[in-house]
Amino acid sequence: MIVVHHLNNSRSQRVLWLLEELGLPYEVKRYERDAKTMLAPPELRQVHPLGKSPVITDGEITVAESGAILEYLVDKAGGQLRPAAGTPAHRRYTYWMHFAEGSAMPPLLLSLIFGKIPTMPMPFFARPIARAISNGVKARMIEPNLRNQLAYMESELALREWFAGDEMTAADVQMSFPLEAAAQRAGLTAATHPRLTDFLARIHARPAYRAALERGGPYALMG
Repeated sequence: MIVVHHLNNSRSQRVLWLLEELGLPYEVKRYERDAKTMLAPPELRQVHPLGKSPVITDGEITVAESGAILEYLVDKAGGQLRPAAGTPAHRRYTYWMHFAEGSAMPPLLLSLIFGKIPTMPMPFFARPIARAISNGVKARMIEPNLRNQLAYMESELALREWFAGDEMTAADVQMSFPLEAAAQRAGLTAATHPRLTDFLARIHARPAYRAALERGGPYALMG
């Protein structure tokens, strides 16, 4: 039996969603973030040395990292939600599976971190300096990168309904987390990015997505 070691408000929500889409049986073991630090609890280190989520166990097998987990589950389901090898759709599928964490997430994480810096505990005289540095990095590096990436993703969905092609694939599941994060804190709105907003509305309306929410519990990143 597959066990999803599920951390609240994390990337593991999309693992639950894919499991529901594939119709694979699974169990959920819940972990809660520390209310102050928002870090994962130390119990997760008993599952994987890095103590992070998502991670799944399947008998004696342990798989970590979102992309690796999704590929493992697609393989286990006999290749469902993956385009045929050697096709243009498969090449796009591979690209977006890697793009989600390799390109889309880093500036979103930087935006979150630099947004918190001015409110972190520090001597009062240091706060204006910290705010100036944070605002400068965001304005010159993070925000232009985010705008460029969102514009690129918006343009790609003008070419096809889903990221890999005309049918939903596991690459869309992988892309869901950065887009939900962008809708929360990176300016992704219906006015600025109608196709990406429509993408989020369509995935949120899927029965498998709703079922995953019921299994996983409250999910603050849901758009």
